[in-house]
Amino acid sequence: MEDYAPSRYKMLEKIGEGVHGCVFKAIDLQRNKEVAIKKVALKNKFGNIALNTLREIKTLQLCKSEYILDIIDIYPDLTGLSLVLEYQPDTLYNRLKSEVNPLSRQQVRKFAHQMFKGIAYLHEAGLMHRDIKPANLLISDTDMLKIADFGLARLYFPEDESRLYSPQVSTRWYRAPEILFGSQKYGTGVDMWAAGCVVAEMLRGVPLFAGTTDIEQLAIIIRTLGSPRLNQWPELTSLPDYSKIRFPNSVGIHWDNLFPSCTHAVEINLVSNLVVYNPKNRLKASEVGSASSLTPVRYYNW
Repeated sequence: MEDYAPSRYKMLEKIGEGVHGCVFKAIDLQRNKEVAIKKVALKNKFGNIALNTLREIKTLQLCKSEYILDIIDIYPDLTGLSLVLEYQPDTLYNRLKSEVNPLSRQQVRKFAHQMFKGIAYLHEAGLMHRDIKPANLLISDTDMLKIADFGLARLYFPEDESRLYSPQVSTRWYRAPEILFGSQKYGTGVDMWAAGCVVAEMLRGVPLFAGTTDIEQLAIIIRTLGSPRLNQWPELTSLPDYSKIRFPNSVGIHWDNLFPSCTHAVEINLVSNLVVYNPKNRLKASEVGSASSLTPVRYYNW
């Protein structure tokens, strides 16, 4: 393993690899503490400055929250930049894959609460994460969840109705329907849809919508939730890809049938208020209650 790290860091092992770079486990000798070092490209394949790298660095530098992964240091190497981040040994993705130790109801509530606190912090700061998914939710040995991977993060300007955002964001299984229909005028609701899918996955043990293409993803959503009604989502017909394909009418599946082995009515109710076609009708992160209740504040006075 090539090592260009300053003497402060002792590289240990490679622990991950993604679209935006490789991640190594290391020791911060100055603090005698484990860290994660993420090596990212400074330029894209066209030789231009990689926007995802700049967005991730800027977001991590600006955001200081116990629910957001902390950035410790940045240094250049031969291929780009290395981001020194606080080390978290696990991810929600790995926890969900474990058949030996499935999540308890207490863990589901705790992880959901921490995720929504982190998302609320981002949204209050005017940021959309745009890639909320189990693999980007890191977990400590004490079950402290932190949001990570800000390569797709973007400032959100709700007052500027002419501003466009890329529809090529978010991982397909957690991608909101407005993005799947080609919208470039979306908002923080895309994170709330993704968060709802994450909570559903924690309850079910498997993803709620697992399409292999964007069209199949939409088909699964419609088959599950039922056909979107124009009186509930009037903006649907103005989305770029709305008229390009027609799906068979569907009445959908009752929420109780989507969670046949789950009796946690409060958590299911939470999902049903997040996984909603019209982004205006989705709960906001700040409207989700405490870890002990997860009751939507909008509907209950608790």
